[in-house]
Order: sequence, then structure tokens, then C-alpha cells
Amino acid sequence: MSAQPFLSIIIPVYNAEEYLPACLDSVLAQTFTDYEVIVVDDGSTDRSAAICDEYAASHDRIRCLHQPNGGHTAARQNGLRVSQGQYIAFVDSDDWVAPEMYERMCAAAMESSADIVHCNFTAVMPHKEKVCGIPFPAGFYDKTQLTKTVYPNMIYFGTFFVFGVAPNLWNKLFRRDILEKYLFRLPHDIIVGEDGPVTYACMLEASGIYFCDEAYYYYRSNAGSLSHKMNTQRLSENHTMFETYGQFIDQAACPLLRKQLHYFFVYQSLLTFVPVFGTIRRESSDNFRQLFLAECDNAYIREAFRSVPVKDITGFHNRLYAVCVRFRLPWLFRLLLRK
Repeated sequence: MSAQPFLSIIIPVYNAEEYLPACLDSVLAQTFTDYEVIVVDDGSTDRSAAICDEYAASHDRIRCLHQPNGGHTAARQNGLRVSQGQYIAFVDSDDWVAPEMYERMCAAAMESSADIVHCNFTAVMPHKEKVCGIPFPAGFYDKTQLTKTVYPNMIYFGTFFVFGVAPNLWNKLFRRDILEKYLFRLPHDIIVGEDGPVTYACMLEASGIYFCDEAYYYYRSNAGSLSHKMNTQRLSENHTMFETYGQFIDQAACPLLRKQLHYFFVYQSLLTFVPVFGTIRRESSDNFRQLFLAECDNAYIREAFRSVPVKDITGFHNRLYAVCVRFRLPWLFRLLLRK
């Protein structure tokens, strides 16, 4: 590893003792050598902090930070502050990476001078694996090609809901200066979906992006892991997320992205409203109407549901839910939740 490494790999850690050794071992097994690892323990209450310290003591390229629990974004920001690499990568502590990942991606960055390098990933579920790729041919895209081919389909690819480019930070390399411009501005209180505003803003900022067609990253998918968090706080998180997109992306200058964001906001709202208002109906039905109407009147939500045709939304019940939001029908939404 050189005095200033080419790559810094930042790994936020919170209560991941079961998977953390495998994650760190996969990063240390890289065929690429000019990199450092910044492990950020986010106030773990299990053995994760001790595992971080053990690995840092045994491997010169690993540095370990400990912080009071502040969330994923705070951990990433603190890791970025102390990192020294020209390019930045992220790995989540319950995932792992192929040994050739950073050799291939860093080579692409060096050869093309791309500001961002993107690879595909494999979603690892309990009983199956699924390779997740992009709908564009692999290779280098300059600004003209990005504007013509990628940006018009970047967030919404025409099917409800399919991303053109997945919003995840962890399957990409970012040139430091572009990432710093947005990651340090990201609010800490977005718990789900926090990658998107940074990823898409950086892609718009980039003068060139390289897309690899190999799946080097292994994402451990656990669809039920967030179900217990479906409360009213998720509604305010959505507001913060939508506002952050509005701050990071100049939608007036990018009308195609404005339309794509409308579809995403509808999707994210429906994804949240059904479980959250289902909980409200069961536990505190007195304020159901008031909270539902407040969501319908949120500026970002109102504009999105008025802009997206109901026929474009997949699923009969989703369409009915969308009608309820668009026309402010709390009684019908509440009735549908009983079905």
C-alpha cells in the first residue's frame, strides 16, 4: 500500500458479529493491493467492536474507528473524513466481495479516468441468488453518452418499479471530490434509501462513468429485517429523503429526472404507507385520518401522485392505494387495509 492509496474501502459496522469476519476476510483477499480499509464501529453492543480491533491489530492496511451509535450515514461520513484514497468504495458489514473486484474496477478507473465505476451485484437470499445488472451495454460512457443513454433511464426504467441504475453506494467506486460534495450533506435521519440521493447526484456530476458487466459484490438480502421499523418515523424519513433529492438534483434543469423521481416517490410512498398505516389503524386509529391527509398534502407526495398515471402502477391494490392518496380518501384507504 502506498503512502496515499489509490482506493479507500469504508465499512460501517453495527452489531454484525455473525457476518463481519467473512466480510473483512473477503476485502483482505483482494488481488488488488493499493488500498486501505477504514472500519467504523457504530456503537455496536455485540462483539463487533472487538472483532474490528482484532483485525486492525493483525492487518496494517485496516484502521478502526469507534463512534457512539449515529447510524450508517454518520459512520460513512466519519470514515470518509479520515480516508486517504483517490477513489472511495463502501462495503456493508454483512456482505462480501469477490477477490478480483477492486483489481478490475480500479483498472477501469485508471484506464478510462472515469469518475465512477459501477459493477453488477448478486442478491443473496435464503433460498436463491439473483444477479442484478444494468440495462445498458457495459463500457465507458462520456458525458454525451450519459446524457443520451443513461440519464433518461437512470432512476426509473419504465416498469413499476425497476431502477435503471441501482441506487446502492456499495457496488461503485467514486472519485473522492465528487463523493465528498454530496455525502457530507446527507442527513443522518434517512435510515432506508439513503444511498439514492448521493448516488444519483454523483452520477449527474460525473464527466464519465464506467459500467462493468461482472457481478463482483454479494449483497445479503433480508426482506423482513426492516418490518419492525414501519412506524410514523418512516413517514418523516420519506419527507427528508424527498427533500434531499430536491436539494441534490436540479429537477428544473433535468425534466426527465423530474418525471423519474415522481415515479420513485410514488413507489417509495406506497411501499411505506401500507405497513405504516396498517399499524396506525391497529394501534391508534383516532389519528389515522389526520396523518393520512397530512401525507397526501406533502408537496413532494402530492405532485408525484398527480403526475404518475394510475395505469402505470403495477398491482390492482397498489392502484387503489394510489387513487386514495391522489384524491385524499382516508376512509377508502383504511377500508382497503382490512382486505
